[in-house]
Amino acid sequence: MKARGSSRSGVRLPLMAGNWKMHMNHLEAIALVQKLAFTLTDRDFDAVEVAVLPPFTALRSVQTLIDGDKLRISYGAQDLSPYGSGAYTGDVSGPMLAKLGCQYVLAGHSERRQYHGETDDVVNAKALAALRSGLTPILCLGEPLEVRQARQHLGHCMGQLDDGLKGFPDEAVAKMVIAYEPVWAIGTGEVATPEDAQETVAAIRSRVSESHGAATAASVRILYGGSVKPDNIAPIMAQPDVDGALVGGASLDAGQFAQICRYRELAA
Repeated sequence: MKARGSSRSGVRLPLMAGNWKMHMNHLEAIALVQKLAFTLTDRDFDAVEVAVLPPFTALRSVQTLIDGDKLRISYGAQDLSPYGSGAYTGDVSGPMLAKLGCQYVLAGHSERRQYHGETDDVVNAKALAALRSGLTPILCLGEPLEVRQARQHLGHCMGQLDDGLKGFPDEAVAKMVIAYEPVWAIGTGEVATPEDAQETVAAIRSRVSESHGAATAASVRILYGGSVKPDNIAPIMAQPDVDGALVGGASLDAGQFAQICRYRELAA
């Protein structure tokens, strides 16, 4: 896996990953990446890893732009097949994404779980497929509203985590990314309080420590996602176990996404 998991000082390097979902054709994608790269400075890129996750149809264009202009932006895909190749019409494999230079790929986003019926076993198979292809999986998990209201969110998320990490060696877990996205906060305008985010993210880190060791838990980056915007990112990032954000709608606006990447200034 090719993730930039830590800075030279050994501290987990924050990751701001923009999930574009089903938005942006390849021309719009080029314009957005160019504007983002123009807005951010080397100082910003030294402090935060910035990644974009375009639709499949825009990946080649994004790769060409980032490689050609030597931009300090990481990129990846929103999904992959659990299979490496074969008669799987419509699927896109890990080796295909790796050939495009992708660093990251989402596995288990709530919209895939909800609209495509992806079970924990399918999510695990996709995450392992990413690993086999040298991609860094961003394992997504989170609870729906009824589970949160019943105060069963921690058990729900730990179950998704345990199933998602089946078959992963410690060193792979240390380099991967986990994204906690409460389903009730995705695209709704609702956002977990910083304390809510910290509670679940800390529980995830504790569970990783139990299953894969303290050193692994200290290295793995855990993001928060769910209606992340410039006006709520700073207090979320102030939480000790939150290492970045999986950003949806706000990542489609270069100015807003740049502000999120500069959360330190917003906290000043």
